[in-house]
Amino acid sequence: MCTASFFWMAALLPWGNYALSIAPPPMKVLVTGASGKTGRLVFEALLEDPTKFKACGLVRSVQSAKALRKMVSNTGLDQIVICDITVIDDGNDKTNNNNVPSGLDGCDAMIICTSAMPVINKLSLARAFLKAPINMIRGKKAFDFRSLKFDWKGGQYPEKVDYQGQKAQIDLAIKLGMKHVVIVGSMGGTDPSNFLNSIGKNKDGTGNGDILLWKRKAEKYLVEQAKKHSLDYTIIHPGGLKDDPPGEKKFVLDVDDKLIQRQQKSISRADVASLCLASLTVGKGQKVALDVITADRNSQEPPDSTASTGQTAEEALQDFLAKKRVYEYA
Repeated sequence: MCTASFFWMAALLPWGNYALSIAPPPMKVLVTGASGKTGRLVFEALLEDPTKFKACGLVRSVQSAKALRKMVSNTGLDQIVICDITVIDDGNDKTNNNNVPSGLDGCDAMIICTSAMPVINKLSLARAFLKAPINMIRGKKAFDFRSLKFDWKGGQYPEKVDYQGQKAQIDLAIKLGMKHVVIVGSMGGTDPSNFLNSIGKNKDGTGNGDILLWKRKAEKYLVEQAKKHSLDYTIIHPGGLKDDPPGEKKFVLDVDDKLIQRQQKSISRADVASLCLASLTVGKGQKVALDVITADRNSQEPPDSTASTGQTAEEALQDFLAKKRVYEYA
């Protein structure tokens, strides 16, 4: 075939349609707290969809990295970054990358799953067991969970992890030019008297508590920074976390802790992971904060409900965004 004929044939081929059909490269997503229960499920969900996502997990120690690789067998060494996020520089010096861990170049988004972890004080637990028979004789509850004293695992208390640590992660995302930050927080942040805020405190109110208040302070910081930078965000406040399988119930989304008044106010960690991924696709280009629980698929919403629902995370988030609901951070 002559050269001229070849070029005429090439010109007639539908190259434009072919170019349009080429899929975009997968989004590189950093999951912090990837060795935790929820973080691991988010990391796994990203790995299961390699056409859309390229997963990278950040953990605090070599031990955590080994645990993650053991639990998620298809994890490569190049997909894990070991770093204590609380000691990374604050990101104000845009020219200094000395403290930025390697392997994070090219990340498009960050999903923050870090959280301080309470552990029951052993002496407090022993005292509670000793009091159980006496409480039963007096007609009281044998065991009062709220009477227990809690410490923080590894000395990682809420102010350090849930505020300073998350603030450092947000700064890192901005410094590396990421476009979207997702935070997995908790419902209850509008109520300073929520029981979770008492965990870690002494009877006189001193100590390292207020976990929901510190989380909310970090969320406010993200909202403020997003206004200054080209940054989208999704702040997710799940109800009580369970280890149930995903996809068994419908999603219910609302704002300002309205869902916390319901009798059933829980969600599986796996469903939270699904919503995190939906935030990067359906929620792309959005700045939004929301509360989420799940309910039986055939259940009816209360007559006065303002919640968005969907059989999948994508459906529920689309409905939520269409209603233009706004979470109040005043």
